[in-house]
Amino acid sequence: MRIHPLRLTQSLVITIWLAITAGQSLAQNRVLDHQAIGWYTYNGDHKLNSRWAIHTEYQWRRIDLIGSWQQSLARLGVVRTLSKTVKVGGGYTYFVTFPFGRYPQADNGVPYPEHRLHEDLQLTSMYGRLKLTHRYRLEQRWLADQADEKSPRRITGWNFQNRIRYQIAGEIPLEGVTVDTGELYLNFFDELFIGFGKEVGRNIFNQNRLSSGLGYQVSDAFQIELNYINQVLQHAQVEPISGKPVFEINNGFRLNVVYDLDFSKK
Repeated sequence: MRIHPLRLTQSLVITIWLAITAGQSLAQNRVLDHQAIGWYTYNGDHKLNSRWAIHTEYQWRRIDLIGSWQQSLARLGVVRTLSKTVKVGGGYTYFVTFPFGRYPQADNGVPYPEHRLHEDLQLTSMYGRLKLTHRYRLEQRWLADQADEKSPRRITGWNFQNRIRYQIAGEIPLEGVTVDTGELYLNFFDELFIGFGKEVGRNIFNQNRLSSGLGYQVSDAFQIELNYINQVLQHAQVEPISGKPVFEINNGFRLNVVYDLDFSKK
């Protein structure tokens, strides 16, 4: 199965351009909330056979680098390999956002949960030593509606939203043509999040993440990465007094551990 990444991304170009243009037009008319973040993450694709794998993931996201909670993410899914360059997958995520910053999204002063389903398409290409991966993800999100200040933890309903994500990621070995055990490599990614559907309203641009850093290949199944990360995120609710949109500008680091088990070996 051969799918050309450029053909698939063509339908997204107009949407992405409109989202970026909308963000730029708000540059002089928005409220900014800056945070220093530290994201500690684990990812693993555990091989069942030549075609199927189980994906496991946890993200421990912190404010003030490690001082207090930002978010918690636990994800479980499956990955199907269609060819050397094409994978598809899907799964479930349990996500919790905690109160933080000057304009907390958890506005009742307590964390609020979110349930997600997702579907993925991943395309990989090699350009000399550069390994480039395109990931297209559709998400169905159920965000909790919580009661008033008297019963802030009581969930009264669920707000459904759709979102599409596009990530481009790269990996470049610092020694030789490929990344081998005991070697360092450079990595980077950029991911754009776009909401769509009538439930989203004006908040079409959701967020963008830009990251780059250094990785170390401990073994064929074990990698450690330390990256700088920049996150720009638009809140669903405007600033209550001025009515201006609120944008988080979050900068910090991401420590990522990748560990893949192979259950297909006898």
